[in-house]
Amino acid sequence: MSIGDPIADLLTRIRNAQVARLRYVELPSTKLLVELVNVLKDQGFIDGFLVREDKPQGVIRIYLRYASQREPVIQGLTRVSKSSRRRYVGFRAIPKVFGGMGISILSTSQGVMVGEEARERKVGGEVLCYVW
Repeated sequence: MSIGDPIADLLTRIRNAQVARLRYVELPSTKLLVELVNVLKDQGFIDGFLVREDKPQGVIRIYLRYASQREPVIQGLTRVSKSSRRRYVGFRAIPKVFGGMGISILSTSQGVMVGEEARERKVGGEVLCYVW
């Protein structure tokens, strides 16, 4: 199966899995997705992830995090830069999500990172998504 936008697919699978209250979700692995999932783990939005390389294309298994009463920690995911319209920002224009309660994830020349870290390093890049 060919996926047009793997990042949008990742966000949709996480969203759907949380609605169904699943423990984990699996999807095809790419280097960019592994870096993006690693940022989500570092920021505390997911419990963890595993990358299996047993097939020609590996598989990422993402363990979702829930709060009390089985409420998802991730309240929202939005894809910002799309394949039809890329959104690039300089380090001064990196947006704050929900007044600092959420994060923006950027792809920069120094790798995939959170907007706050990119602002500190003074690098801009492509805004991939918002998470809150």
